[in-house]
Amino acid sequence: MSGAAQQHDEPDLLDSNSVGTEVPRTLSEPAPRTLGLRDQLSLWGNLGVSLLGFTGAVIVLQPGGPGTPRLCLLAALLATVVGTVLGAAAIAAAAVPGAQTGAPAMMLLRGLFGAGPSYLPTLLNVVQMLGWGTFELVTIATAAGQVLPAVPQNVFVLVGGLLTTMLAIRPLGAVRVLRRFVSVAVVLALGYLFVQLLRSPLPALNQGGWSGFSIAVDSTLAVAVSWVPMAADYARHSRSPRAAAGGALLGYSLAQVACYALGLIALVTVAADADHVFTALLAVPLGGLAFGVLIVRELDQSFANVYSTTVSTQNLRPAWDRRPVAIVVGVLITGLALTLDIYGYASFLSLIGSVFVPMFAVLVVDYFGFDGRTSWDLSPAARSRPLMFLPWALGFVTYQLINPGQVGWWTSGWQSLADTIGFSAQPWMSASLFSFAVATLATILVHLAARVGRYRA
Repeated sequence: MSGAAQQHDEPDLLDSNSVGTEVPRTLSEPAPRTLGLRDQLSLWGNLGVSLLGFTGAVIVLQPGGPGTPRLCLLAALLATVVGTVLGAAAIAAAAVPGAQTGAPAMMLLRGLFGAGPSYLPTLLNVVQMLGWGTFELVTIATAAGQVLPAVPQNVFVLVGGLLTTMLAIRPLGAVRVLRRFVSVAVVLALGYLFVQLLRSPLPALNQGGWSGFSIAVDSTLAVAVSWVPMAADYARHSRSPRAAAGGALLGYSLAQVACYALGLIALVTVAADADHVFTALLAVPLGGLAFGVLIVRELDQSFANVYSTTVSTQNLRPAWDRRPVAIVVGVLITGLALTLDIYGYASFLSLIGSVFVPMFAVLVVDYFGFDGRTSWDLSPAARSRPLMFLPWALGFVTYQLINPGQVGWWTSGWQSLADTIGFSAQPWMSASLFSFAVATLATILVHLAARVGRYRA
């Protein structure tokens, strides 16, 4: 039986004419196509705005770290635009296979690696989604505590966890709420904060330097690319691939650029450092109200992580009802947010995230450049494709040699390897771009070698 025929072993999953207004309970049921361009724009626009983006702007402005020279404002803004657009383009490209097949992100990996091998990246994605969901609840509670300091932080964690879980149980309904109500409030809040901060004089656009520009680009690129492993989870419900890709590219680009630009303006005008960005936003007239809107909006970040954890788990157990899974995941991240020092765990989460940059390159090349669109087998019996692990591994090694992260033992190991082979990462090197390029080239070479040897990669 051909791969294309095997792909239709689950016809309901791939039926674009399916009915229903909410995500089906299991992966064997049809995925409703109810999200139009405006829904996708709203979804990705809201995901592009993050409280972490405001404070993350300090990495763009001062890519060398505390005590090092700052980029000029022009360089920082340009780095934000370049990194964000490249990352949003990756999200858009990852969304297209989901829209075309109706399959969530981790299920697509059955076609890339085989059913059994897809479990490895699925487990990694579950771990990172749990971590980021926990991180978002802590961030929401911390920010809310600055607006209402008399309320214990754990109260905000519990409320945030409850609302997150409720949204994850009805995810398509949550997207519609975002479009109808939240998006307008977010645009108004951001616009208001921009107007208030721009009342303070800005430094000259060329005041500062350009050293570390590539690091600044990589930082915003990495934030955007972190959404790639879940892009298809929402694109599978899009009415068309064009709506899924266009909504992700435009919505996410505009939102993240605006978010980082606001953080940069706060840093060069009134905030002394990243720890005071929230304080600066709260200090403007009615800042607490505008900031409160952004805190409530942050729930879409935690909701997205819970929902993607849920559908990733279903790749392991397709017959499981997603609703109780979502409840378990919501309770778990709430418990972790109450007990875990998630900020100490952030470096490990970034390490896991680096796994998916080269994997995305392999997926895109295999799906768009070769026979993935016609021959991927997405069934539970999909055969293993071990050769596709080679370009993924080469891209991952490239990433770690350039940027091994900040997990002590892991960083030391890769630095030792780099010293052994005589490799020295240069400041202009982008770990994301270089690993993507290596994985792309390696995937092409694997396919060409397979054709010469007359076997299928």
